[in-house]
Amino acid sequence: MPTDQEIASGIKLRPIGEIADQLNISSDDLELYGKYKAKLPLKLINEEQVAKNNLILVSAISPTPAGEGKTTMSIGLSQGLNRIGKKTCVVLREPSLGPVFGIKGGAAGGGYSQVLPMEDINLHFTGDFSAIEKAHNLLSALIDNNIQSKTRSLGLDPRTIIWKRVMDMNDRSLRSIVIGLGGTGNGIPRESGFDITAASEIMAILCMTENRADLKRRLGNIFIGFTFDKKPVYARDLNAPGAMAALLKDAIKPNLVQTLEGYPAIIHGGPFANIAQGTNTILATKLGMSLSDYVVTEAGFGADLGAEKFLDIKCVSAGLKPKAVVLVATVRALKYHGGVALADLNAPNAEAVRKGGENLKKHLENVRQFGIEPVVAINSFTQDSEAEHDAIRAVCGEMDVHAIYTNVWGEGGAGAEDLARKVVEVVESGKANFKPLYDWKSPVEDKIRTIATKIYGADGVEYAAAARAALRRIDKLGLNELPICMAKTQKSLSDNEKLLGRPTGFTITVREIEIAAGAGFLVPITGSMMRMPGLPATPSAELIDIDENGKITGLF
Repeated sequence: MPTDQEIASGIKLRPIGEIADQLNISSDDLELYGKYKAKLPLKLINEEQVAKNNLILVSAISPTPAGEGKTTMSIGLSQGLNRIGKKTCVVLREPSLGPVFGIKGGAAGGGYSQVLPMEDINLHFTGDFSAIEKAHNLLSALIDNNIQSKTRSLGLDPRTIIWKRVMDMNDRSLRSIVIGLGGTGNGIPRESGFDITAASEIMAILCMTENRADLKRRLGNIFIGFTFDKKPVYARDLNAPGAMAALLKDAIKPNLVQTLEGYPAIIHGGPFANIAQGTNTILATKLGMSLSDYVVTEAGFGADLGAEKFLDIKCVSAGLKPKAVVLVATVRALKYHGGVALADLNAPNAEAVRKGGENLKKHLENVRQFGIEPVVAINSFTQDSEAEHDAIRAVCGEMDVHAIYTNVWGEGGAGAEDLARKVVEVVESGKANFKPLYDWKSPVEDKIRTIATKIYGADGVEYAAAARAALRRIDKLGLNELPICMAKTQKSLSDNEKLLGRPTGFTITVREIEIAAGAGFLVPITGSMMRMPGLPATPSAELIDIDENGKITGLF
């Protein structure tokens, strides 16, 4: 089979105006970025149409390190829905350069279910990540400038500053650094560091904002630290929101591209789901819902992370009510959770699939806790056996859930038509009755406990001293009613990546709790989570090249 990039390069792209025509978007409303990309104005959002739209969330079981194909499935399903006559738009996150140059590769789908132009989407795209990075680092510079100032200083205590800098690259050497060295003219020395741009609170804010006024309000609410006399300092105290919002002038607008089969796709925002909310922007989702009858969207990693945050944070904040959840399951992941080593996942093993099915069952139970009926999409791989697929169907049968075979990688939309029909059936049944897992007004510890026990299956929650101190700080700042955005490994339902399948008898340990007051949530940090990844021993960057004609190779 050809590679993803070879498949993509063999497609004759349609001018973006033709894609816009499918959504009845006037050419006057397109802000062109070349022939095949455009930004869309926020004025196209129609709240009445949003309320009528059929929103479908694509999630997954706990993944293997390579992922289980949620983006590919989302694109394939949207193509399948269009093929059966449903006016559908897929709405996705933008890729981060970290995974592109690291271990996981790009995030533009795969095989015959991709969004195009894939090289642009996987690299700089329309510059949104760069704008987010600049806005974030502008605030960093303003903070250090204020500390240095002798006339306008707020009296910031450098020891309390939680705001770091960001860059869109995996670089472990920047996690913890000392800045301001070299003498008094170079600033005040203090400990700091870098996070990856996808982990920036600015990214989270962009994805949660509803309009430009809301964007500036949220930027102003960014908590920075305390003064020496214990007063909280926010970005608004540095007069930062206006300039930061100016840098995000174009980044706030969603991006229109196309699927491999020439159907519309909107891509915007890109937070990770293990350290942030893992969903595209509210603006992009609402824009897609305003312009179509069905919207397919995805949330990062397993349903315990991206889906939970999508439902408990994004949907509650934006007033969205999904009609169905598609849970992607692969033979590989189920064998992995059934105890098979990564190196042996290609060998047939239906018994391991059945054993790993306990992980699938827990995710199905979790989706139903939100009042939404799940559909399982069996994302097939060429090495799968029919016995292994039958094992997945048997597990789903025990849960009275439909499991639909799909081949979106090899067949595109045609390989998702059966799934599309089943999803339409679930949507049109009218049985969805979305309800969040918890009330935002509940105490912080109750909200964390609810997620840990009901979603992860933990016995309870323990708090390190730093986390207890953070709880007191949150109470002092009056932020108790913010929702919870758990930072947890994607490799396990627990906070220990070695506990595979459906672990029991464990306790979630919260090391610390970060305050994302601008984004509008609290981030409990569990396990050994970090916000600046490192490159693997053999990074994907070593495979990427460009020739004399500007043709890029090595992306996957």
